[in-house]
Amino acid sequence: MPGCRLAGVRDDGVDGDAAEVIGMTEVLLAVGTRKGLFIGRRRGAAWEFDESPHFNAQAVYAVAIDTRGGVPRLLAGGDSAHWGPSVFHSDDLGRTWTEPARPAVKFPQDTGASLERVWQLHPSAAEPDVVYAGTEPAALYRSQDRGESFELVRPLWEHPTRGRWMPGGGGEGLHTVLTDRRDPRAVTVAVSAAGVFRTTDGGASWAPSNSGVSAVFLPDPQPEFGQCVHKIARDSALPDRLYLQNHWGVYRSDDAGAHWTDIGEGLPSTFGFAMAAHPHRGDTAYVFPINADADRVPAGRRCRVFRTADAGRSWEPLAAGLPPGDHYGTVLRDALCTDDADPAGVYFGNRNGELYASADDGDTWRQLAAHLPDVLCVRAAVVG
Repeated sequence: MPGCRLAGVRDDGVDGDAAEVIGMTEVLLAVGTRKGLFIGRRRGAAWEFDESPHFNAQAVYAVAIDTRGGVPRLLAGGDSAHWGPSVFHSDDLGRTWTEPARPAVKFPQDTGASLERVWQLHPSAAEPDVVYAGTEPAALYRSQDRGESFELVRPLWEHPTRGRWMPGGGGEGLHTVLTDRRDPRAVTVAVSAAGVFRTTDGGASWAPSNSGVSAVFLPDPQPEFGQCVHKIARDSALPDRLYLQNHWGVYRSDDAGAHWTDIGEGLPSTFGFAMAAHPHRGDTAYVFPINADADRVPAGRRCRVFRTADAGRSWEPLAAGLPPGDHYGTVLRDALCTDDADPAGVYFGNRNGELYASADDGDTWRQLAAHLPDVLCVRAAVVG
């Protein structure tokens, strides 16, 4: 692609054991940007990207790679300036795409709302064919056919606190959905800027779940709801342990979100958007700190991912292979992720249009792309 450096990137520099594992796996990487979806595949140690973006000129805010069935399914939330938002799916790793004849996600007429965009697509960890979608205006949708059609979860839409929800700087979006592999009735969502809400009865009722999370921009800094939660991730070993990146503040919960504890000490800034957990190693999570809400560049103007290996008691910067000088690429809430390989791949993209990958749990990094449009979301998974 003219102006973009994408194809044929080698992922060298990992140790021998990691290289042997990498050689036996195929990883798919999906990168949603403001002007299309870019798809890469790692076979052995080399990355190859499709020559052209999918959904050209559409903003892709949400991507999911559903590996639960025999054939992986890709889901993408496209947002056309002309045709509006839609959800597409592919069963051949992005070579061809299907758009339903009728909108997959649509607000019922009686709600008086219209869909602005799809912020999140989440295959359930507990039910084989169930996929959740989070939208703007902030709503949760549930699909029972792997994302081909969705139904509004009305009890959350009709929650008694909804009239007092306020939009965040990017709009009123339900941007995070977490399901529990142990219990299909347990679902946790995050809304900007209403906070965390949980259900334990399959969506029939929802309760705010923000105890301990601050809202420094409100007169009452510890409200029941109204926090501007930016992202949540679930620990791979302890399902009741969650990690949360707030609008100022990094937190951990050990009781599925009922209570939160500040774990931001040791970070250069507790403001940021992204949060991801290691796919196999418990107590391990990743953040990308930002200077401040009024200065949205990497903390200290340094391109660094920070990792905790002890559930937030300490943090270490991961910068080997990342740009060493002044850097201004902001990483958005869904633009940092891990795959399910072992050792884990860790990936992030930024608003400079740069894409970085690590094949060794984040210890070392390599740039995979430059000069892309704004990176909005990144997802990766082992597909072969």
